[in-house]
Amino acid sequence: MAYQGFNRLIFALCLSPIVGFGGSLMGEFVSRTTFANPYANIPAQCYIETSGGTQNACMFCHTNAPARSRLGNNNPQAGLSSVTGNLQTVYTFTPATQQTISPNINPWENTLFPEKLEIAYQKSPNHFDEKAMPHFLTEDNWAEAYGKRKGKMGWENGQDDSPWRLFPDLSPSDLPAKEDGFVRTNTPKRAIFSNMTGWRAINFMPYGIFTPMSGSVSGIYIRLPHAFMQDDKGQWSETVYLQNLDLLEKAITDRLEPNEPKTYYGNAKNIEVLRGLYPLYTEFAHPLHYVDLDAKGTRAQRVKEIRYMVKTKLFFPGEAAEKEENAPLYLNEKQGWVNNGAGWILAGFIEDAKGHLRPQRGEELMQCVGCHSDNYGFEPSSFTSGSGNTIDSTWAFPRKFPQKTGWAEMDYLAYAMKDGKAHSHRGDPLNRNANQGEFGYFLKHVVGANLYGVMPQSMATFLSEQITKRHGYSEDWQALDTTKTDTLFAQQRLHVKLMGEFVAKKAYLNDEGFIHPRLLYPSEKEALNAAIAYRKVVATQRFTLGKDVFAQTPFTFRYFREEKDTYTHLDGTPYKIGEIITDRPIEHEATLTQGVGIVKTLIDEKDALYDGEYLPLLKYPLVFERKEK
Repeated sequence: MAYQGFNRLIFALCLSPIVGFGGSLMGEFVSRTTFANPYANIPAQCYIETSGGTQNACMFCHTNAPARSRLGNNNPQAGLSSVTGNLQTVYTFTPATQQTISPNINPWENTLFPEKLEIAYQKSPNHFDEKAMPHFLTEDNWAEAYGKRKGKMGWENGQDDSPWRLFPDLSPSDLPAKEDGFVRTNTPKRAIFSNMTGWRAINFMPYGIFTPMSGSVSGIYIRLPHAFMQDDKGQWSETVYLQNLDLLEKAITDRLEPNEPKTYYGNAKNIEVLRGLYPLYTEFAHPLHYVDLDAKGTRAQRVKEIRYMVKTKLFFPGEAAEKEENAPLYLNEKQGWVNNGAGWILAGFIEDAKGHLRPQRGEELMQCVGCHSDNYGFEPSSFTSGSGNTIDSTWAFPRKFPQKTGWAEMDYLAYAMKDGKAHSHRGDPLNRNANQGEFGYFLKHVVGANLYGVMPQSMATFLSEQITKRHGYSEDWQALDTTKTDTLFAQQRLHVKLMGEFVAKKAYLNDEGFIHPRLLYPSEKEALNAAIAYRKVVATQRFTLGKDVFAQTPFTFRYFREEKDTYTHLDGTPYKIGEIITDRPIEHEATLTQGVGIVKTLIDEKDALYDGEYLPLLKYPLVFERKEK
């Protein structure tokens, strides 16, 4: 194409230093052997068991579809790559270096052993009043942190060398966004033109990992460079910016038609529209909120983190690439960012022990690379990781609701509290490839509320009330008995069957056709307890030991295997039934795969629960599942 050579030239020039807006971001290559957890890119969810292959949370990260179609991804993870293998069927964690412990050892202590977090909290000087937690959630810790930017510091200012350089230029005082999704301001110094900050809110269909049931909810905002906001004469134009954002949405959600413009509008007319790829210097701001059922969209005033991404390099999915998980990480600890090895700079700010935001450190930011990355081919080689289901390293924008519904503040299915009860006001959009409701598809495969394959008591109670023989189901829903393997597996297989019936009946939708609130939102007690548990991670600053905390170890982290599928600890010691799984064995014999994880997940490629081609895109025009009346 006409502009592809130009883009490749920019790509080559931007390798080092990372240049933009008159400044530079200079980092250094740091060996990950200096981290306590050199494999922090592997999240805790990847260590769960699958209940004998009856729960498949793996497919929501590890598939081939985006990479197969070269849609902003070249990281196939369901068998299409002979190097990566099939991460749905085998725990193929990479071999360790001679200087590190094996990634086959589960490092996420807070999630695996919540009692150890409690011991650490009791020893810490940062005790808090649990009864005051509701007030804590209403405190604004974002505005204070934003003030530390001191004006125009940030990506635009190459002279700033502080750890607040990449705190996103998005002030909470300008929120919420207006009805058109644009974040406007009455403060002239924050306006790019007129009252426009350039940021626009994105409302997307959440994965199960980020529903309010998980204890964390998001806001997502995007901003394009100035050229995209100007007409072809260089004059500021809201109309041109609208056109460019809509064109980008089509490129990322794979809805470009043959008659679409090949380049962007206005002053960005020399920038090619690339399928599945963002233009250079695209920015994302991502506040991660506590869950507050009294707040709009369940988004508490207090944030757990403020995350930021800016794209500094272009890539093309068809180019030769490598997966190098033992390469050094390119970062700048002083400025507080890491290079994801896939064209983006990532920065993050998390609560200190008192709840004020602070810049994240390299090992903490490496957790972000686990989800937001890909396999890219350029020199010098730097650490990459990532998921098979991102589009150009992103999750939210590809799942944006089309048109006006999607250009709005994230509202978690139009949540509202009425008469003391949670309500949703949106149905289940069809997945484009599966032609099934996205949320129903998740329920059938995960058989839980999240990627850990477990559910809070309120959801379990709801299912036991609804799924009964009296209501036309083949059996009654039963609580799991985790004392015996055969009992657990039999009940879990029944759960799979009953969940399939539940989804087929569209019983997960209420009479109005909206997703039932008891499947989306926790009870007030559950939400509060989750916030209290996470605050203990904050108080102890044990983020590198896991951010997800449960009241007790999830059963999916316990050893339940039938005789034919057994495995041992890494040192060969047998597991006992019900024992917490701390590690799994590795390959010792084969030279090329020595040290690689070898245990099968028991998810069978021939089973209906398997989907190696899951594509996280919504049907367009938007269609919702319909409930028969």
